[in-house]
Amino acid sequence: MTGPVRGARVAGVSIDCADHRALATFYARLLGGHVDWVTDSAAGVTAGSYTLIAQRVAPYRKPVWPGSSVVHLDLTCRRDDLDAFAEHAQACGAVLAPEQFDDRWVVMLDPAGHPFCLTPIVSEDPQADRHRDSSSERS
Repeated sequence: MTGPVRGARVAGVSIDCADHRALATFYARLLGGHVDWVTDSAAGVTAGSYTLIAQRVAPYRKPVWPGSSVVHLDLTCRRDDLDAFAEHAQACGAVLAPEQFDDRWVVMLDPAGHPFCLTPIVSEDPQADRHRDSSSERS
């Protein structure tokens, strides 16, 4: 049996889209980051210590949400900033998802149709809220 490889880590998250430049610009603006690099088929955005890569694929098909298994981003903020974060996301080009499932977070769709959640569930102290809701549901 093998174990984890020393030094292995998540280097970034890649998101498929039709227009990588536009999607990279959207996420840079949304997250207060910047577009670090652009090629003919991809663009890298740095926001804090994270890298997001928008990569052009053809033909691109928007995800169906809800209704299919779609990986999504959870973007966190302070609880009292949730409404302002949602307004900022819309000003950047996101739209409110037609279905909202829980008032503790807001589901948005980016310009390429990918769902992402704005959530205060994760606090500024990563250990404080870790698995708080999932552990209480197991009881």
